[in-house]
Amino acid sequence: MAIQLKHHHTSTSNHLQPPFSSAPQPRSATLRVHAAQGGRAQELIQSGAVTPILPKDAASAVESQGYTLLDIRPEWEREKARVSGSLHVPLFVEDKDTSPITLLKKWVHFGYIGLWTGQYFTMINPRFLQQVEAMFPDKESKLLVACGEGLRSMMAAAKLYKGGYKKLGWLAGGFNRAADDDFPSVEGSEKLQYATIGGASYYFLKLLIILQAVGKET
Repeated sequence: MAIQLKHHHTSTSNHLQPPFSSAPQPRSATLRVHAAQGGRAQELIQSGAVTPILPKDAASAVESQGYTLLDIRPEWEREKARVSGSLHVPLFVEDKDTSPITLLKKWVHFGYIGLWTGQYFTMINPRFLQQVEAMFPDKESKLLVACGEGLRSMMAAAKLYKGGYKKLGWLAGGFNRAADDDFPSVEGSEKLQYATIGGASYYFLKLLIILQAVGKET
C-alpha cells in the first residue's frame, strides 16, 4: 500500500527533546531533532520496517492481525475521544516547569498558539519508552501507533523501533482522517476526528457544523 507522506506542523514542535533524553535543549537544537526524527520515521515507513495502516483498515488490523492500538496523544485529547480498548502512553506531556523563562514561553505560546488551538505548552515525555516497556515487555508485541494527525505517532514509532520494537504499525493520517464507522466503538464527548481541535478554533468548527446542517435543511 503506497502512502504519500507529508510534513505537518503542530504546537508541540517547539518543545521536542532529543531521543531518549529529558534534558532541555535550545530552540535550534529542538528543530534539528524534530527534522531528524521525522526523517527517520519516514525512512522506516518507506522501507516497510513500520507498516502504514489507514484508519479504515485499523479495526481489521487489531482484530485479525493481532495489533494493539497504542494511542500516544496527550491526555487532554484522549479525554475528548478515544477508541474503546485502545491503550495509552502519551508522547508529549504538559510542561509544568514554573521557572521565569518557561513561564514567558508559556505566555508566548498561549498568545500565538494556545488561545486558538487549546493546546497546552508541552514537552516530550522523558519516560515514554519505559512506560511502553512496562505495558508491553515483549518486544515482539504488534503495536499500531496512533495520534491525531500522524506526525507525533511517526516520531513515537521511530523511538519504539530504536527501543527494540520491530512489529510496528503507523495509523496513516491519524484519527483526524478516520470516518465515523472506521472503529466499532468510540468513547468520549467528541467525535474522534475533532479531538485535536480546541480553543477558539473549536467554536469556529461548531459554528461551521451548524451552518452546514442549516444549509442542508434549506
